[in-house]
Amino acid sequence: MSTYSDKLKIFPGNSHPDLAQDICEYLGTELLDARAKRFADGEITVEINETVRGADVFIIQPTSPPVNENIMELLVIIDALRRASARRITAVVPYYGYARQDRKAQPRHPITAKLIANLLTAAGARRLLSIDLHAPQIQGFFDIPVDNLYAAPLMIDYFRKKDLDNLTAVAPDVGSVKRVRSIAESLNIPMAIIDKRRPKPNVAEVMHVIGRSNIKGSNVILFDDIIDTGGTITEAAEALKQNGAKKVFACASHGLFSDPALERMEKSNIDEVIVTDSIPQTRSKNLKNLTVLSLASLVGEAIDRIFKDLSVSVLF
Repeated sequence: MSTYSDKLKIFPGNSHPDLAQDICEYLGTELLDARAKRFADGEITVEINETVRGADVFIIQPTSPPVNENIMELLVIIDALRRASARRITAVVPYYGYARQDRKAQPRHPITAKLIANLLTAAGARRLLSIDLHAPQIQGFFDIPVDNLYAAPLMIDYFRKKDLDNLTAVAPDVGSVKRVRSIAESLNIPMAIIDKRRPKPNVAEVMHVIGRSNIKGSNVILFDDIIDTGGTITEAAEALKQNGAKKVFACASHGLFSDPALERMEKSNIDEVIVTDSIPQTRSKNLKNLTVLSLASLVGEAIDRIFKDLSVSVLF
């Protein structure tokens, strides 16, 4: 029996219903009796079979592939709940699609991360809950509250339980230094940085390892926010092994694994791949050295605190 009033509702989008169910189990509540459906031509509609008037509704919907489908579905769900008089609608987007388009990297480029923020707000979202936004400043694209949680504590707990000696935390590029530093400080281990160049999208070239004296004979935690095609992480693992790393543990908050990532992982020098379930890992389930950490307790605790108007910052 749930300890929550009927004012807490959790809507499972179609992109990751398993995560929504796990969150409900953590909270001891049930999913909203509703679903997003498709017409024959692919148009999205929403069927809500119980009242949400005055309720605090949380939509669990990572905007992972198919990205555009999942974003549109999220917008339609938000619109339906707003028109059904929900008191507050929180978009729980563990993986925020288009986050890598957060600035004009070249002339005449779009800033699509800002466009998505505008669409969510215009549809009726009154709060965003996400995990490891690609760039923390994306929070500033929103005129509504944003809770950007971090997967690093899950990784830290995982490695504490493994009880490995001679660990080194490595940032696969300069942009990952801050999140990797938090792991290094928490585990009280040294860190190093990969100097990477990206001549074009989804292509990475490792130049050299900064702090390579820490690498020889060590077990390396290589941590990034996203593994997409796997080029960055596998090139970095190769460079680390060449510099004497004993084992390489490739960690990421979001495992996209777009082709040819799985093939690259299978052939790489990576000893273990560790990701969260921010994205359903149906395609990667046959990857032999894959470990998936659950976000249910982290997201569930955040939802509980938001619903009760308590501080969420203790989870950061």
